[in-house]
Amino acid sequence: MAQIPNLDNAPLNLTAIREQSQKELIHILKHVRGKKCLVIDPKLGDSLSLIIQTSSLKEHGAELRHLSAEPVQTDCTKVVYLVRAQLKLMRFICSSIHNDVSNGLQREYYVYFVPRRTVVCEKVLEEEKVHHMVTIGEYPLYVVPLDEDVLSFELDLSYKECEVDGDTSSLWHIAKAIHKLEFSFGVIPNVRAKGRASVRVADILNRMQAEEPVNSSDMAVPEINTVILLDREVDMVTPLCSQLTYEGLLDEFLHINNGSVELDASIMGLQQEGKKTKVPLNSSDKLLKEIRDLNFEVVVQILRQKATSMKQDYTDMTTTTQTVSDLKDFVKKLNSLPEITRHINLAQHLSTFTSKPSFLGQLDMEHTIIEAQSYDICFDYIEELIHKQEPLTTVLRLLILFSITNSGLPKKQFDYFRRELLHSYGFEHIATLNNLEKAGLFKKQDSKSNWLTIKRTLQLVVEDVDTANPSDIAYVFSGYAPLSIRLVQHAIRSGWRPVEETLKLLPGPHLETRRGGFSNSPSFDTLSGVSTSIAKVPDGRRALVLVVFVGGVTFAEISALRFLSSQESMAYDLIIATTKIVNGQTLLETFMEKLG
Repeated sequence: MAQIPNLDNAPLNLTAIREQSQKELIHILKHVRGKKCLVIDPKLGDSLSLIIQTSSLKEHGAELRHLSAEPVQTDCTKVVYLVRAQLKLMRFICSSIHNDVSNGLQREYYVYFVPRRTVVCEKVLEEEKVHHMVTIGEYPLYVVPLDEDVLSFELDLSYKECEVDGDTSSLWHIAKAIHKLEFSFGVIPNVRAKGRASVRVADILNRMQAEEPVNSSDMAVPEINTVILLDREVDMVTPLCSQLTYEGLLDEFLHINNGSVELDASIMGLQQEGKKTKVPLNSSDKLLKEIRDLNFEVVVQILRQKATSMKQDYTDMTTTTQTVSDLKDFVKKLNSLPEITRHINLAQHLSTFTSKPSFLGQLDMEHTIIEAQSYDICFDYIEELIHKQEPLTTVLRLLILFSITNSGLPKKQFDYFRRELLHSYGFEHIATLNNLEKAGLFKKQDSKSNWLTIKRTLQLVVEDVDTANPSDIAYVFSGYAPLSIRLVQHAIRSGWRPVEETLKLLPGPHLETRRGGFSNSPSFDTLSGVSTSIAKVPDGRRALVLVVFVGGVTFAEISALRFLSSQESMAYDLIIATTKIVNGQTLLETFMEKLG
């Protein structure tokens, strides 16, 4: 199955965006004539695998290497570096060029920055005295389509950079990516933003439109009606909770990386002892598309039914007389057998994690914290995890979840846990704790918590959720409705005005603005889920809303948005864009640093 996702059913022409990125990369390769060694920053390699086949790069004379601290080994006389603008990567490049020079090798060097060059990086090349030997260019890859309704800006450190390092360059990148979409699909007339970073992105986007305007007269109606920008800072509760959808759990335990998981071949029933295999996970897999957004308990039942039905069909085939038409139907069903087998293997493997007492205990504790129940039980549980030397991220997830929902930890507990963490996991983790404190995630209680009010007014805890036939987004966490998606729900159905007081209790400012003069485009406040006719664009298509997560989004939140979009009362298609797809562990890992 193709690693590159099929985008044919996307509500926007994402194929055109991907093809543009392919053309730009091939143009770079053609520009450097003849045989060349293409040295790719490994992180970028994962993103490129969703844009272009390796064979296409080789067809244009490229021999492929990954950039590392080791010098580049190649017979080519032309070396093309394709890298993100990071200082560490500049040092690798300089070291490799110095190595060539000391070995008397004469080569042509090209450095293409993704998505744009920076002064700091060029300064490193100058200081290392290689700048004059290098031809510098840019590969403007701002957006990578991960699936037919998910776009990634591939900025995995964005949240930490903004909150801890004071580096807001990623916000310019996000605005630029949205502005590039506007050149393809028209100026987005309605903007809603919540959180400091999101409001800043909205501001930069307006400045870009003023400086480099999209000509709105070329398009009768913009294809994207509204953009909703949400900061991760506004809702850090959701990513710290354990996701309970199929795709969410796959990410929690197996880490989905750019649309695939890598695991032991034996888990997938392959006879290759000790070998790893990559399993692609995108809409090209029809069965995945059917089950990925469902609660995991339901997925297990569906797979069991499919396997039983297949077995019954096989029995009928071998024991009764069949017509040609029956045979054709059976063969058609057989074609789906590899998909069923693949997901039975994955689900079976996931069950080994989800049935562990440690996972079930963690779920209980998350629910206890969210429902603001017995604190002593929480502290005892967290203390026990530390004494058992459970992974540091597991402990931090619960501590930070408590800190966020309680406006910090009481001073006595804060000092105690800080001391215990450093004592148990090593004093080198003091940098991690400092980062988390600086971001306001782990702190001493400084005011009365608003969590109970927020939870009540936004109905974040839903009793008796029917996971098999859900009527609310809370099914993705078996009873907790993601705060971020409740905000999107309100923004789309009735605007934020009715929940203005609650919005003020959440971190950061919010804004709602209209841009450009699109009289024939429905105003956002009239886009009510009740009156679907208003939300239709003139040619009868559903209005399209772009939901942008600044700082990362989880698969469970994506599932909740897909659930909203599938509701009959909903008059919109949704496209999700994010700096990166995250879970509690991967998000906390961006804050983790060891001293020395």
